Amino acid sequence: MTDSNPPAPAASRRRDRRSLYATPRHSRHGGGSATAFIFKLIAAALAVVLVSGASIAVVRVWSLGTAINNNAIDISNPDDSTPPQIGAITGSFNILVVGVDNDEEQSEAFGERDATLNDVNILLHVSEDHTSATVVSLPRDLITAQPACTDPESGETSSAQRNVSLNTAFARGGLTCVVSTVADLTDLEIDYAAQMSFNAVVQMTDAVGGVSVCLAEPIEDDYSGLDLPAGTNVISGQTALAFLRTRHGVGDGSDLSRISSQQVYMSALLRQLQSDETLTNFTRLYRLANVAATNVRLSTSLTSIDTMVSMAQSLSTVDLSTMALVQYPGTTGDPDFPGKVMPDEDVAEELFAAIAADEPITLGEDSLGSGSVLDGSVPTEEPVATETPVAPVATEAPTATDGATPAPEPTSAAIEGLTGQTAAQQTCSAASG
Repeated sequence: MTDSNPPAPAASRRRDRRSLYATPRHSRHGGGSATAFIFKLIAAALAVVLVSGASIAVVRVWSLGTAINNNAIDISNPDDSTPPQIGAITGSFNILVVGVDNDEEQSEAFGERDATLNDVNILLHVSEDHTSATVVSLPRDLITAQPACTDPESGETSSAQRNVSLNTAFARGGLTCVVSTVADLTDLEIDYAAQMSFNAVVQMTDAVGGVSVCLAEPIEDDYSGLDLPAGTNVISGQTALAFLRTRHGVGDGSDLSRISSQQVYMSALLRQLQSDETLTNFTRLYRLANVAATNVRLSTSLTSIDTMVSMAQSLSTVDLSTMALVQYPGTTGDPDFPGKVMPDEDVAEELFAAIAADEPITLGEDSLGSGSVLDGSVPTEEPVATETPVAPVATEAPTATDGATPAPEPTSAAIEGLTGQTAAQQTCSAASG
C-alpha cells in the first residue's frame, strides 16, 4: 500500500519560503509529546508577559529563557548565513504543535512501539488583523505525501514518499519533517513549531487547576484507562491525558471522533482561561511557564521572549466566537486503506484557501464531529435555568464602558463538509456505541 515514488511537483507550493527539509539542530535530546495543545503553550507565553511586567526578579525571567533556548529545535535552513530577526508580530502567523508518542522519557504504562510517532498534529493560524483564528487538527492516520527528510539522530536521508500515514513523519526526520509535511499539505508557511511530551500534558493540566469537561454519557476505555461518569468532570493529571488519548471510548472509535472529543477539551480550556483568574494569577502562570520550559521543545524561531510576548498580545484580541476548531477534512472506510483517513481534497482546498485569505472560518449548523454533541442535549440534575436569571447576562453584555470590541461578522459562507466547532460553543464528548 505504500508507494515510495515521489509526488508530482506542485508549482503552487514553491513560494519564497525557507526550506524546512533540513536536519534539526538539537541542543539536547529529549522532548516528545502526546496529546497537548497550543493553548497551554499560549498560556505559558502569557506568563512571560506578566513576569516581565510584575517587577519579578530578573533572574527568574532569565532562567526561563535559558531553559527554553537550551531545549530548542532549529527548523530553518542551516544554509542561511544569517538567521532572520523576528520582531513584533504585526501580521498573520502559523504555529504547528506536535505531540509525539513513544519518546524516550515515556512511561512503560503507555506501551511500546517500534518508532516515535507524531500522534497529535495541530496547526494554529491567527489572522493578519488578529480578530480571528483557526485551529486545524490533522488526523494522525491521514494518508498523505511526505517530502525527503533527514533523520536527526542518524543523519540518514529518506526519499520522498506517497500514500503514507501522517504520523510516520516524525520517525523519518523529527519535528522538521512534520513541519515540512504539513506545510506541503496545507500550502501554508509554517515558521513556528513546538514539540510536547506526555509529561507536559499532565503537568500543564495540573498547573491550571484542572479542566472542566462535559460527557454526554459515561465513558470507559480500557485502552487509555479512562473511566468517567456522565456530566461535568474536572480532570487533571493522568486522567486528562487519558481523556485526550481515548479513541475507543468516544464516537465511532475513529481518530476523527477522538479529534472532536479533544475539541471539547480545547474549547473548555480556552473558556476557562478567559473566565477565571488564570491569566492574572502570577503564581499559576509562572508555574505554567516553568512546565513549558522543561517539557516543551520550541523551534528556535519561537524562543525569543519578544516573539512570545507579541504573539500573546495578538491572541488576546481574538474573540472565542471567531476561533474555529476544525478537523482536516477526511473520510474513513476506504478499502485500500482500512482504518486510515483519506483526505477530502475539495473541502481541504476551500478551507486552506480561506485561511490563506485570512477569512474567518464559518461552520454549518451540523458541523460537530461524531465524538461530541452540544451541551444542551445533556440532561442536568441541577437545572441551570433556575440560577441563570439571578445574574442576568443580558443587562451586563451591552455595557459600553468596558471597551470590548464586538466580534466581526463572518465574511464567508459556511464551508460545506467541514467538521468542528467554535471555542465559544459548549459541547460534550459522546461515548462510543
